Amino acid sequence: MSVPTFDVVSEVNLQEVRNAVDQANREASTRFDFKDTGSQIEFSETELKLESSSEDRLRALVVVLEEKLVKRGVSLKALDRGPVIEGSRGSARQTFKLVAGISTEKAKAINRFIKDLNLKGVSGSIQGDSLRVSGKKRDDLQVVIQKIKEADFEIPLQVNNFRD
Repeated sequence: MSVPTFDVVSEVNLQEVRNAVDQANREASTRFDFKDTGSQIEFSETELKLESSSEDRLRALVVVLEEKLVKRGVSLKALDRGPVIEGSRGSARQTFKLVAGISTEKAKAINRFIKDLNLKGVSGSIQGDSLRVSGKKRDDLQVVIQKIKEADFEIPLQVNNFRD
């Protein structure tokens, strides 16, 4: 008989991010308040680069992007905001790094959180950029999943590979 397990991971659906960026760019190109502002978002696998003619237009572009990401089910916790950088003629740029994977520090914090639940026979082990949680009872693991979803670890967390 095997022990029930599941993995806690932090993943970003890049296709949904790409779709949200495309939608945000399309909206910025058609909205009157973005006319002649050069507002655009560049997408790469690891970051988003936002650019506009002024800091307030940049902030408006960020709001449009965030709305599109939320609608597509991408957690805003997956974005690590860089500082706003002023460019020539009052233009502004900002870079958002896409955060995926659980750092060792976060994994340790989640593991400590699980231990503090005091569920007998439940333990976590760090495996690369994910955390494997195992326990003797399926019900205990479901309690852990519920508590992890309620807690805020400042990164988007998903639970997958639940095995009985």
